[in-house]
Amino acid sequence: MFLDAGVDVLLGGGRAYFLPAGTKESKRGDGLDPLARYREAGFAYATTGRELQAAVPSARKLLGLFHPDNMDGVLDRRFLKRGTVPQFPDQPDLTEMTRAALAVLSRNPDGFFLMVEAGLIDKFSHKLDWERSTWDTIMLSQAVQVARDFAARRNDTLVMVTADHTHGLSIVGTVDDGLPGPPREKVRTYAEAGFPDYPPPGPEGYPARPDVRRRLAVFYADEPDHWEDREPALAGPREPTVPAPDRKGFVANPAEKTAAAVLVEGNLPRSAEGGVHTMDDVLLDAGGPGSERVHGFLDNTEVFRIIAEALGLGRGAPGSGAQAGSAVPGARQ
Repeated sequence: MFLDAGVDVLLGGGRAYFLPAGTKESKRGDGLDPLARYREAGFAYATTGRELQAAVPSARKLLGLFHPDNMDGVLDRRFLKRGTVPQFPDQPDLTEMTRAALAVLSRNPDGFFLMVEAGLIDKFSHKLDWERSTWDTIMLSQAVQVARDFAARRNDTLVMVTADHTHGLSIVGTVDDGLPGPPREKVRTYAEAGFPDYPPPGPEGYPARPDVRRRLAVFYADEPDHWEDREPALAGPREPTVPAPDRKGFVANPAEKTAAAVLVEGNLPRSAEGGVHTMDDVLLDAGGPGSERVHGFLDNTEVFRIIAEALGLGRGAPGSGAQAGSAVPGARQ
């Protein structure tokens, strides 16, 4: 579908779905070979960060598939080396993929449209794994800066930053391991919360470690039954639930039961595997040509209209060169 839609750069995980059934890593149930189609269409192909960097200087079309399934989050890739990082140690950062996409797409004299998504922020929040979600949010912030730096060198690029939905999580204070008692008694709020002990962020904005004595206390408003000890999940990404023995819904994952953990009764039905999306308004930030229309409360369909007008879609009389499907970021036609 991406290929048929005319996408020129596609980077991320999901390699298993680009390989025909019966080949290593494939999760397809048919004999289709999307990867072969991309190669026939002239795409350079990368499976590691090194291959991505090698392909960028000459590529006009670029396909990068760096993991058979979901890529690992930045907390595991850069710091903990957990998850599937030992099997796939050279997964590029979102900033690297953003730079690569901009380098390739900007060779098109007619301009381009680029969408960058930090999808693991959502996936980790579903798993009540707020540390990994937070570290990936920092990574998204760095990727946004890459886009803004690109736009700052030009006068024709609109950069918009938003979310597709919210999750029900809030910072309520800190968790202090120096306090006695069960997990809830280690939570401090208001003036008693103090400041967390995370080390100063490095040059890319990340604290070097999440397992400090006094940490942020992040609570979810919507959650399934799960074991909770208010400790960072250092062994790997959280899996708060598992299928129930009767296969009807989900129950708290016994593997997450530690000596200090307590069973938290959820407020979602047993059919919920994890946290769910919420209906709060999301933030929308913009800069560049067309950004003056971004203010106040907007219906989500207005975001589409702002983008479409920045691209120059539908503008001009027939034969004027303003064609549907052209992609000129921020073009004021």
